[in-house]
Amino acid sequence: MVKAKVLVVEDDSVQASATKEVLTKVGYEVLWAEDGINAIKIIKTERPDLILLDVMLPGMDGYEICRWLKIEETTKGIPIIMLTAKKDLSDKISGLHIGADDYLPKPYNELELNARIYALLRTKALQDELIQKNRQLEELLQRVNYMAITDSLTSLYNRRYFHDVLSGEFERSRRYSTPFSLVMLDIDDFKRINDDFGHSVGDSVLREVAKILAGSIREIDTASRYGGEEFMVILPSTKKDHAMIVAERMRMRIAQHSFSGLNRNITMSIGIAGLPDEKAESGEKLIRCADLALYRAKEFGKNRIVAVEASELEYAEE
Repeated sequence: MVKAKVLVVEDDSVQASATKEVLTKVGYEVLWAEDGINAIKIIKTERPDLILLDVMLPGMDGYEICRWLKIEETTKGIPIIMLTAKKDLSDKISGLHIGADDYLPKPYNELELNARIYALLRTKALQDELIQKNRQLEELLQRVNYMAITDSLTSLYNRRYFHDVLSGEFERSRRYSTPFSLVMLDIDDFKRINDDFGHSVGDSVLREVAKILAGSIREIDTASRYGGEEFMVILPSTKKDHAMIVAERMRMRIAQHSFSGLNRNITMSIGIAGLPDEKAESGEKLIRCADLALYRAKEFGKNRIVAVEASELEYAEE
């Protein structure tokens, strides 16, 4: 606190010199401005820790300067002590009303001046520390929240978050009669990749697939790792025929991609379900539909896309 920077705004050079001497003696770095315009310039460039502001100044008076400083986002936190030779209570109240932190009549006692400066700087230091701790806590909470909804291997959303989004999107689609599609993707013969190249290469493949999926969708879409080598993509406001186009783009990009540590290409089987579908009464039923579509894609030879209706699911489960 003894290294704090104090700006003295005072048009009387004799008074300013005396105040500067008092403050320098106790260890403060002291700046001086003789009018409001120069004061604002110094405040913008030097960022003082506290301002001693005379009320009676040429041009802008102390009240005007104080009012400006307290509405400006970058300066509103700087403590201000108003100095004036006026004795009226109304003058003191005016200064406090526009945001001054303290008020000291002239002539002032140097011990009282130092005590008030010290008290305000101590309060500001505590406030700054609290702001910093709150910022750190917010960052920590954001990291915790990110970890709670994110798959640690692929950095896509996890299964838990997927179910939350699916539930919300299903309800929104039902309420407003808007379409949406659910895409389930599975890496073909992934076990052979792990067996032939090791799990580290398998993990690398999952990360690269996730990156391709994330790069193939819009901001409003949600890509998640559903489990193992399975992925889910939610496409809001997207009919199934358009979802087929998006899925084909994903399939082609993965089929053409050169994966690190592999000497062969990778393919994916994809199943699609979505709304509108009169027989799909829940998000869970849509998942079962997409799973059936994926199963058929595998059954028909892999590396392909299949879409099904909920009525087909009912027939298949009978």
